[in-house]
Amino acid sequence: MKPSGGDVAAHLLGVTPERRRADAEILIDLMREISGREPVLWGTIIGFGSCHYRYPTGTEGDCGILGFAPRKAATTIYLLDGVDAHAELARLGPHTTGVGCLYVKRLEDVDLDVLRGILTRSLAWVEAGGSEGMRLTVTG
Repeated sequence: MKPSGGDVAAHLLGVTPERRRADAEILIDLMREISGREPVLWGTIIGFGSCHYRYPTGTEGDCGILGFAPRKAATTIYLLDGVDAHAELARLGPHTTGVGCLYVKRLEDVDLDVLRGILTRSLAWVEAGGSEGMRLTVTG
């Protein structure tokens, strides 16, 4: 995947419902603070920074080092180190998970300090180069 070059603010104007748009604004501020990077659109994903990944199978590509997508049903927060790396999810508040995705319906219902810790640890894992299962090189 590559950055699409779209305008993040214009993208947010089309996000529904309104609650999801407000949550996106909060997540932009939080991820900007944690990463020290500005938001960039990767299709419909709002990403911060960039990295190149490579799996032992040879599959490789590029993605943001932190990112999320405000979807209609829930906001998807992407964790490159996977959700299993974060035992503190038990203290986050209402959410569901996929292998590398955290789904939050209402950001106001979760503990933002816990989320900040999860995102900070995920970023540190990426900056350290990932793991044997996924090698990462920060490119931006």
